[in-house]
Amino acid sequence: MVQKEKFRTFRGYTLLAQEGGGLTPGMEDYLEMIYRLAAREGFTRIQELAEALNVQPSSATKMVQRLAEGRYLIYEKYGVIKLTALGKQIGEELLARHNTLREFLAIIGATGHLLEDTEKIEHNLSQETLACITRLVKFFRERPECLASFYDYCRQLDNAGGEL
Repeated sequence: MVQKEKFRTFRGYTLLAQEGGGLTPGMEDYLEMIYRLAAREGFTRIQELAEALNVQPSSATKMVQRLAEGRYLIYEKYGVIKLTALGKQIGEELLARHNTLREFLAIIGATGHLLEDTEKIEHNLSQETLACITRLVKFFRERPECLASFYDYCRQLDNAGGEL
């Protein structure tokens, strides 16, 4: 008997992932940015984080407190924000995911809204799909002649009005 796929809404998939105790997309954004900012000096501050994410310091404080409760970072009111070992590990993974997706979108020519599209996509992929994209990016990185062939193909499509 063929089993039917069980479809959900976008929100349904998001809620399902959160039931497993995972980070929310917002928490991931903050953790990734804290990782980026703390890479320089080993820490960051609420004001710097809020400016980097274009949010109010009060919003940044609330999220930092949630991340501290989850043991991803250490934060004392009006003090510095430092990542725990777990926070560093996840922050590094989140940044790698971001960079891979950004490179993938650049490879396929989707550069008009590169940062925005990367941010929207990165929270919504399975590990399996991310691994496949990572493999493809690595393939093109290691085989520039294949990437050149892909770009030639795209130019041919564009010159033919989208059809070959």
